[in-house]
Amino acid sequence: MKKERFKDKLKSYFKRCGVDTPPFFKKLRIIGLVVAAAGTTILAAPVALPALVSTIGGYLIVGGTVATAMSQAAIADDADCEE
Repeated sequence: MKKERFKDKLKSYFKRCGVDTPPFFKKLRIIGLVVAAAGTTILAAPVALPALVSTIGGYLIVGGTVATAMSQAAIADDADCEE
């Protein structure tokens, strides 16, 4: 029973990702991509960086990725994802 419910929620998420995203969340998605790219740049730097800077780079990647994924799933009208 729980497995079917999980599949329904996952299907709903992917359906939401296909619907048009509101303008605010489009901007937030781009900001999330930029933050994740900055974190990746910090971690991939060819010079030795202090551990604190590397940790911050990891947090930037996670934060940017989560912001991007959640912004993509935002929709303007809840009726758009109804079956």
